[in-house]
Amino acid sequence: MVRGSKIVGRGYHHRAGEAHAEVIALADAGRAARGATLYVNLEPCCHYGRTPPCVDAVVEAGIARVVAGMIDPHQRVAGRGVASLRQAGLRVDVSVREDECLRLNEVFVKYATRKLPFTVLKLAASLDGRIATATGDSRWVTGERARRYVHQLRNRYDAVLVGSGTVLADDPLLTCRLPGGRDPWRVVLDRRLRTPVTAKLLRQNPREKTIVVTGEASSAKRKKNLERTGVQVWTLPVRDGTIPFGRLLRRLGAIGITSVMIEGGTVTAGRAIAEKMVDKVFCFYAPKFIGGDGLPMLPPLGVTRMSGCYRLSNIEVRRLGEDVLLTAYVWKGLSRGQSQTGKGGERKP
Repeated sequence: MVRGSKIVGRGYHHRAGEAHAEVIALADAGRAARGATLYVNLEPCCHYGRTPPCVDAVVEAGIARVVAGMIDPHQRVAGRGVASLRQAGLRVDVSVREDECLRLNEVFVKYATRKLPFTVLKLAASLDGRIATATGDSRWVTGERARRYVHQLRNRYDAVLVGSGTVLADDPLLTCRLPGGRDPWRVVLDRRLRTPVTAKLLRQNPREKTIVVTGEASSAKRKKNLERTGVQVWTLPVRDGTIPFGRLLRRLGAIGITSVMIEGGTVTAGRAIAEKMVDKVFCFYAPKFIGGDGLPMLPPLGVTRMSGCYRLSNIEVRRLGEDVLLTAYVWKGLSRGQSQTGKGGERKP
């Protein structure tokens, strides 16, 4: 919130159910809000949900102008907030640095428009694309700074997903080990229920935030043993010997999980890409060679021509100690520069 050239108030939405950014910024500004300009990355809401409409608070505070980075794609807003502000006599500018705002709100945009979690894939490999040696040793491919960044990602995304092979090989905790960090939901793809009841992730609290996903033909006894530990066991139909990612993501979205980070091994990563369920990738590369006998980052994907490759776009590269992080979006058939358009004219990343 700005008056003249001075910032008089700031705010951000801390978590679902609490005050939105606009309300917090108004409280921070106090009387200085009257006549000020409000800059927001997303159109102010105009409906009653878990909190009252932000539009009403903005108008009552005497804000003179609102600059919104993008239209809110939620069907209950979708331009109505902007219309209400203009009707109340405020000057409103929309679509300012919209591409940056779309990326900032990418999780919200996908979930609000499709009720599907935004899905990212985390990979850590040597420069020759190997995630472990021939014996399966993978500790550690990358350095400490890269591993710390992974915990930042676990703090950011709602759920972490792995395959049963990763559980058997590494016995991971799948927790966020940052001070004050938030542990994600833990999701294990386990068609044959190979996850042992002694697995570390089954002992993390709250227990119900661990979900083991299996097929209809799995052992009823093993399912009961897992459920006795307090975790959830979901049974989903199997297709072509695997549990379809699309069906699983829809069910995760139905319980309010808005984002998923896949940390599984070669098979799980390959399936997610082949089923076109990955929106974004975080590829950590360590300055080392393991060799052709090491375990590959991805399995065969059936690509026979270069024109059929899974393309990456909007690539960013940064150093994390000695390692390199490449962040990109998985391109799904649109020409570069095109976008999908939904209701209200919003673009979906």
